[in-house]
Amino acid sequence: MRDFRDAKAMAKAMRETLAARNIEITHSEALEIVARQFGVETWNILSAKIEAKPVEGGIAFEQAVPIVRIFDVAKAHEFYLGFLGFSVDWEHRYGDNFPLYTQVSRDNLRLHLSEHAGDATPGGNMVVYMKGIRAFQKELIDKNYRYMKPGLEDEGSRLEVTVIDPFQNRIRFMEAKG
Repeated sequence: MRDFRDAKAMAKAMRETLAARNIEITHSEALEIVARQFGVETWNILSAKIEAKPVEGGIAFEQAVPIVRIFDVAKAHEFYLGFLGFSVDWEHRYGDNFPLYTQVSRDNLRLHLSEHAGDATPGGNMVVYMKGIRAFQKELIDKNYRYMKPGLEDEGSRLEVTVIDPFQNRIRFMEAKG
């Protein structure tokens, strides 16, 4: 799996793929598109991140990105894009009539959705820490999604909103109190 340090190679691969389809873009345009796919506004911002000095000892953890197993792209889009308000960052298929592997995001939360059988097990469970959970829960209820009307649960030290996607994957959104 590529990450932001592979941005130049990704831009080159994109240009080559588009050129094979008689679509020409400049290298600069490709770099700007790749930067936006990684959630930054410009190539200059991503470039600075790539060139940043490593953390002492050379070890630096970044955000974990869960892989979520899906079986139906339309249902996944209805839930993740329509109901939860995510956007598609990128999609990948090895060819026509191959399974989808895609990244969706909302603000700083990124998820990988995969139709590939070996990538994840359906029925997974994840926790997402957040701020503004009351507004988020109200937003979800106001969408009047026919399959889910999540409540706001007071769990003592935290507030929690739980949603379950059409493939039985559970996401527990949590906000610490106080």
